[in-house]
Amino acid sequence: MRDPTGELDTHAFLATDLDVTPHDMLQWFVLRWEIEVTFEEARAHLGMESQRQWSDRAILRTTPALLGLFSLTSLWVHDIQAARAIAPRAASWYRKPCLTFSDAIAAVRREIWRHQNSCTSRNSAEIINIPQAIWDRMLNALTYAA
Repeated sequence: MRDPTGELDTHAFLATDLDVTPHDMLQWFVLRWEIEVTFEEARAHLGMESQRQWSDRAILRTTPALLGLFSLTSLWVHDIQAARAIAPRAASWYRKPCLTFSDAIAAVRREIWRHQNSCTSRNSAEIINIPQAIWDRMLNALTYAA
């Protein structure tokens, strides 16, 4: 496969079934790519495949739970996006900023923290008011670092 603009590298897609059309082969690649991205994000951000359990049964329970957490996070961030725009972190190597799973986790954390109620805290001379702009910057840094 060649990019007519010449911007992307040429790639070969191979199959053992000689009756497969090039169109089908590319569709399968695209579908498989989405699955691979999901597994990579679950490994990178949720620790999938790095569990330290002592038994195979424990691993068999943990992996589906982590994939479930990935799904819940994805669904939750979809609902958040429906309510308001989420600005993804821009990386220098992105052509166009897009929402990553890291951005999704940060958005969900921000949503959880936004609804926490601290009204039960005691009044104290140690409490100070933080300007909204500084609070937003600090919250953004914490949601990615957590």
